[in-house]
Amino acid sequence: MPKAALVIVRYGPYSAVGLSVEHRTFRLEGLLAVLAEDGHQVILEKVEDWNTVELVVNEEVVFHCNIKDLEFGGDGKLDPLCKEARIAVLNAC
Repeated sequence: MPKAALVIVRYGPYSAVGLSVEHRTFRLEGLLAVLAEDGHQVILEKVEDWNTVELVVNEEVVFHCNIKDLEFGGDGKLDPLCKEARIAVLNAC
């Protein structure tokens, strides 16, 4: 279990409330808060795959989901996907 791992968060563009498709971080706030609380260093990396979130630890994708499935804003403590992502990072080698 890595302590203070370097986590690369790859995220793609998505459309919100009928707005244009863009890279937005609003849905990543809870995930970033959960990772920061565990002491991980996070790097955000934009990718061109729509609706994508991937967490990379030690050059390996340890978690992925649809960005629209993450809760908007918040601290991530009640979001089941944030909990799943946290566990995946903690279990990464």
